[in-house]
Amino acid sequence: MKKPGLDRVYLFAALHTIITGLSFLFGKTALRFASPIDVLAFRFTASFIALMVPVLLKKISINFKERNLLKIFVLGLLYPIAFFGFQTFGLAYATSSEAGILQSITPIFVMILSAVLLKEKSTLCQKASMLLSVLGVIYIFIMKGSSVDFTEVLGITLLLLSSLSSAGYTVLNRITLRDFSIIEISFMMTLLGFLVFNATALATHFWQGTLNQFFAPLQSFEFIISILYLGILSSLVTSLLNSFVLSKIEAAKMSVFGNLRTVVAIFAGVFFLKEQLYYYHIIGSLMIIAGVIGTNYTMNTSN
Repeated sequence: MKKPGLDRVYLFAALHTIITGLSFLFGKTALRFASPIDVLAFRFTASFIALMVPVLLKKISINFKERNLLKIFVLGLLYPIAFFGFQTFGLAYATSSEAGILQSITPIFVMILSAVLLKEKSTLCQKASMLLSVLGVIYIFIMKGSSVDFTEVLGITLLLLSSLSSAGYTVLNRITLRDFSIIEISFMMTLLGFLVFNATALATHFWQGTLNQFFAPLQSFEFIISILYLGILSSLVTSLLNSFVLSKIEAAKMSVFGNLRTVVAIFAGVFFLKEQLYYYHIIGSLMIIAGVIGTNYTMNTSN
C-alpha cells in the first residue's frame, strides 16, 4: 500500500530529476564564457545570495550551536565540493548527453552504499528493474559507437567520480537528516560551496595575473541566465528537494530517478543544441523509464 503523501514526494523527485537533467545543458553554455572553476564560483555565489535573503529576513531559522558539525562538513565535501567540482570539469571534456549518461550509473553506487551503511534491502524484482534501467544507459553508450570519443579518459573519469560523490551524498544525507534540518543542511552546503569555489577561483586568477578578468563573463546575458539556473535551481532548489525526498523515501528509491536525467539530457541536447536523435536514444530511454517505473512500483508494493 502506498504511504500517504507519497505522490507529492514522487513529484518532487521528478522535479529534481528534470532540473538536474537540464543542468548539463546550462553547464555547457556557461563554460563557453568562463573556466570551470569560475563557473562554480559564480554558481554558488548566486546560491548563497538567494539563500541569505530569507535568512536575513528571518523567514527561516538556522542553529548550529552545540551541534556536531563534522557530519555535515563531510556531507558538504561530497556535495557540493566533489560532486559539482568533478561534474563541471568533466563537462569541459564531454557533451551534456554523455554527462547525463554517465551520471546514470549513480544508482549502482547508491544500492551498494545504502546496503552497507543504511542496511536498506532490495528485492530481486527491484534489482532487475534497476538493471533494466542501467542496461538502457549502457545500450545508448554502446550504440553511439565511434561517435563517443573514448580517448577523453579524463572527462569520463571525472564524471564517474562525480557520480560516486553523488551516491555517497545520497546515502550520507539520510544519516545527516537525523541530526540536522533540511534547511540547515542546504545552508551549510551552500556556504561551503561559496567559500571553497570563490577562494579557489580568486587564487587562480591572482596566480595567473588575471584578476581583472574575473567578472568579464557577466557581460553576457546568456552566461547570467545559465548561472542563475545553475545556482538557484540546480544547486539550491535541488538541494532542498533532495533532502526532503530523502527524508521520506529510501536512498535507493530516490537514486533511481537519477536515470531519468539521461533522457532529459539527451532531449535537451536535441531541442536546444540541435543534436541528432537516433533510434537507439529512443529505445534506451524507454528502457530507462521502464526501469524507473518498475523499481518504484515494486518498492511500493513491498512496503
